[in-house]
Amino acid sequence: MRLQAACLIVLVALPTLCLGLLEGLYCGKEDCYDVLGVTRESSKSEIGKAYRLLARKYHPDLHRGVEAKALAEEQFKLLATAYEILRDEESRNDYDYMLDNPDAYYAHYYRYYRRRVAPKVDVRIVIVVVLSIISVIQYYSGWQRYDSAIKYFATVPKYRNQALDIARDEIQERIQKKGKNRMSKTDQKEELERIIRKVIEEKMDVQGGYAKPTLWDVLWVQLLICPYTLISFIVWHGQWFWRYTILKQPYGREQKLYLVRRYLKMGQHQFNAQDDKQIEEYLHLELWKRDNFEAWKAEQDEEMKKKLAENPRYKAYRRYMKNHGPGRITFED
Repeated sequence: MRLQAACLIVLVALPTLCLGLLEGLYCGKEDCYDVLGVTRESSKSEIGKAYRLLARKYHPDLHRGVEAKALAEEQFKLLATAYEILRDEESRNDYDYMLDNPDAYYAHYYRYYRRRVAPKVDVRIVIVVVLSIISVIQYYSGWQRYDSAIKYFATVPKYRNQALDIARDEIQERIQKKGKNRMSKTDQKEELERIIRKVIEEKMDVQGGYAKPTLWDVLWVQLLICPYTLISFIVWHGQWFWRYTILKQPYGREQKLYLVRRYLKMGQHQFNAQDDKQIEEYLHLELWKRDNFEAWKAEQDEEMKKKLAENPRYKAYRRYMKNHGPGRITFED
């Protein structure tokens, strides 16, 4: 009896399995084309026309009675589902794939739920939004770093005194003008801080990661000018190879500084942040020559070792690392 019942179930389900129709996917056990009364060769306009005719016929508001209204509502939902599947080109292709490949059950479920669960957002829009957010954060964080650097310089006596010397006449003139209006000491102090900050912003050349941000540094702009940057990079290195490797032309000041910076393994902002005296010393020692640089670097390393060896803190650190540092194994371990 059980065997006969199982055979009966298989015989009942066989037609739908052969057609590739699965419960819970698309139109369920119904064929979406049959629901709308169209064929697989029907165009999108023909499918839309068929849907509108049937939707008017089975609209729940046009039927009276609880049972008739319920049947019409169920049929109306099935029509809407079928139309939603067949009007979209990608969804229709997935549905046709299911009809043509009835045995690929897992593939049908994957393709169906991937389309339903995945957000229907254009990837290009997501990329544009993400790049825009990063660019805005990058620009405003650059301004925050620059502002913190200016505030720091305003508190350092060296730069503060330089700013006071530069703007001394302006400070006296403003205080005298506002003094006629009985300017309080608090206002005078605030005015002084504003003038010092203004002078530091105008006169101090802040370099490195705290430099004043510009729109050229923003990620969006860098991506837009990336082709130009790449071409410029290739042209620059091509000219360098032709002039100074093949033609053996003498180096200018910029070329010498470029070689020194490359040997020092510094970025452009980091190299520019150094004192002018230090840069002139590099040129005086002719460090753009490889042999001179290696000899100078060896001297600097040796000097640094001597200073560290004489430093009490470094001595204590070495003793600690020798007695308690990593790699030492004792019986207590």
